[in-house]
Amino acid sequence: VQLQASGGGVVQPGGSLRLSCAASGSIFSVNVMGWYRQAPGKERELVAVISSDGSTNYADSEKGRFTISRDNAKNTLFLQMNSLKPEDTAVYYCAAETAKWPCVGCADGMAYWGKGTQVTVSS
Repeated sequence: VQLQASGGGVVQPGGSLRLSCAASGSIFSVNVMGWYRQAPGKERELVAVISSDGSTNYADSEKGRFTISRDNAKNTLFLQMNSLKPEDTAVYYCAAETAKWPCVGCADGMAYWGKGTQVTVSS
């Protein structure tokens, strides 16, 4: 499974960005997909995950601001980020997993990773 994230950039506090992640390869095996982020000097953390039928789970700090979604027909994962804060600045990674939902182990990571896309929130 190959994953390609895009949509990062520089945005002012309070602004919005929409990240996309295109999946290719053996995507028939993918069940759970998710977004993670890693800020400078910090460990990678889970942002949100979504099952193949649309069930979602979010990190507490992102609830109400971020929305994860996927278009299975187009093999694409999205992350809509609103009300962005400087502390949201990080490299964002999309990931995919063959495990069933709920994926307890997904809090630590998934089997397949894309290259990250930089999100910078700054005035």
